[in-house]
Amino acid sequence: MDTTEKPDHKIAPDFSHRLLDWYRVHARSMPWRITPANYLAGERANPYHVWISEVMLQQTQVITVKDYFLKFIDLWPTVHDLAASDLEDVLKAWAGLGYYSRARNLKKCAEQVSEHHDGKFPQTAESLKKLPGIGDYTAAAIASIAFDEPVAVVDGNIERVMSRHQHIESYFPDAKPQLKEMLSGILDPKAPGEFAQAMMDLGATICTPKKPACALCPVNRDCAGFKNGDAENYPRKRPKPEKPVRKGAAFVLKNANGEIFLCKRESSGLLAGMTQVPTSNWNARQDGVVTIDAAPISADWKKVGTARHTFTHFHLELIVWQANANQIGDLDGWWCKQEDIFEEALPNLMKKVISVTL
Repeated sequence: MDTTEKPDHKIAPDFSHRLLDWYRVHARSMPWRITPANYLAGERANPYHVWISEVMLQQTQVITVKDYFLKFIDLWPTVHDLAASDLEDVLKAWAGLGYYSRARNLKKCAEQVSEHHDGKFPQTAESLKKLPGIGDYTAAAIASIAFDEPVAVVDGNIERVMSRHQHIESYFPDAKPQLKEMLSGILDPKAPGEFAQAMMDLGATICTPKKPACALCPVNRDCAGFKNGDAENYPRKRPKPEKPVRKGAAFVLKNANGEIFLCKRESSGLLAGMTQVPTSNWNARQDGVVTIDAAPISADWKKVGTARHTFTHFHLELIVWQANANQIGDLDGWWCKQEDIFEEALPNLMKKVISVTL
């Protein structure tokens, strides 16, 4: 579709006023946020907290992120603390959130902010984008919420709210430039961070993907989706191609003490550097061997089940094999007690594999 299409009606001049009035009553409580009352009293969000939360919230729901965020801040209260941490500890604390390159970039970014910026985050979106792992969205969120830069923030919730409100017919993400221009014209320059968070909350609590509560929306008066009763048809997105199903095998070795053998994945590629049990050589483009031909050692292997997991671009099915062995030759790895197993830097896929054997 033509991404230059324009909505056929105007946004009312009091849009931002209505939105912020609603937000200051109904704002969600988040451990990384300050309250609207504190904001109006002059307090601003801690940029370190905003950064950690925004990186965690990429591809992850708020309900999951809260506990992870609190754990991170308890372990590493400042960006200097995170910079001085061990990457393995960061990966362990991140385990279960997925997209592990985010954790590695957190460490790299913390090191840069600590070493080259004296522990202080740059205050503009353009400067923030020069840091590892910080893209357009995260930079805009930090700059607006922590530093009051009047820059448009666009996440999935905001896409949904405005595409419905303005009947944006263009596909996303192609329509993002159009949406950024639109938001730049209506956000409150005196409270850009509150405007961004209000839009996020509106999308998360009222303008939801299914069955939006349009009658409760503070900006429904001039909303095209509400007026026409077709809000759920927006935002427009191209149909996603069907994900392929890849197959492989995973091998769970246990010794006489019931300990499980663990090893490290390679330092590049999918789940790079994470902890795992040995597997066959599967990836997003090809299947791995599913039989004991790919086993790390010769043993009395028994098929005990299947672990299934979905990545961004493919589904994966791993046949899980189990064997008992005390001698593992020159295998590179370590034994871990079963009661400590989920304290390791295990991605969710490996938690599923090991759970099949417990």
